[in-house]
Amino acid sequence: MGAAFKKFCIKFCCCCCTFDDDNDEEKTPLLGNETLEYFDREAQKRRDQETNLWSEPGDPSHSERDDDRALYNLLQSRAKTRMGSQGYRRLSVDIEAMREVRREVRDKWKMILENLGFMAEADSLLNVSASSSFDRMRNAAAARTLLQTLHSETSIFNSNEPPPERYLFTLDRLIYLDVADDFLAKARRFYPPRDDDDDEDEARTINLPYLLSLMKQNISGGEEDDDDDEGDISGQD
Repeated sequence: MGAAFKKFCIKFCCCCCTFDDDNDEEKTPLLGNETLEYFDREAQKRRDQETNLWSEPGDPSHSERDDDRALYNLLQSRAKTRMGSQGYRRLSVDIEAMREVRREVRDKWKMILENLGFMAEADSLLNVSASSSFDRMRNAAAARTLLQTLHSETSIFNSNEPPPERYLFTLDRLIYLDVADDFLAKARRFYPPRDDDDDEDEARTINLPYLLSLMKQNISGGEEDDDDDEGDISGQD
């Protein structure tokens, strides 16, 4: 009966007639666990880049630049600190302060790009992944020269530290599109060099030595804070 019924369904019935064998085939995953894990790692790298905006995106250790190393060490310290403790909250404030400075720089670049007409393409032009390679750049030398010019002749960067290497990739794309000079002109117009006595800008500059010393204090005092703050934390949201 089973074989005859299957033949009848195949010839006359619609797809609603299904069999266990077909269901088993449909439930078999097309991708193996290793492939899925690879995609998860790549997605996490993209989220990490978007959140932290690493100055040297091609450095997986985040140790080649002082600013990246300071942010990375703060993140590592927070990961080892009990969530909700005073030490954890202090580290979170420092991390968010560094991220905010980086977002402000990116927003400046995006505003200029949109002013040049790249309303829909600005994010793509600014996007840099961990796999971005300097070897694939078409105009690496010209992009580096332009980056130094932006650093010395404009206030598009919020720090006197060396400019973030990630923007070399954006400049390389702009050179290829033949709009790099226009971008530089807009940057000079919108963000002229700031005065050394500008208190507001100085207040927005991240003091890396101070953050590094503060991070060491958080590491050494984190465990003590966990014990001392238990009573205070229980009364907070």
